[in-house]
Amino acid sequence: MKKVKWILMCVAAGIAFVLVLGLVTMLLWNWLVPAIFNGPEIRFIEAIGLWLLAKLLFGRWGGGRCGNGKYAWKHRFQEKLSSMTPEERERFKIRMREKWRCGGPEPHANAGSSID
Repeated sequence: MKKVKWILMCVAAGIAFVLVLGLVTMLLWNWLVPAIFNGPEIRFIEAIGLWLLAKLLFGRWGGGRCGNGKYAWKHRFQEKLSSMTPEERERFKIRMREKWRCGGPEPHANAGSSID
């Protein structure tokens, strides 16, 4: 019986959460968009749809990160670099520098020369 009550409480909390987010989205939209961009005002159901669209395009659906978090790429990159020999690492850095350079001088172009 406790499990059913817990499930009903979670469902009610989820519905309340969606309703509050829809209301907040609608109020913020109707406060900002018409004044700033001369856009239309939206209704409550449109605000919920807008929130769901934003979640689909830009957001996560909750849950734990389980190693797939924001900086998981950094950990994989460090593992890759640490498994390379110093020569391989230097070649990799040179390739990345060449690939992502946006013009301008090479960062280490004058490293071996002296100005006398």
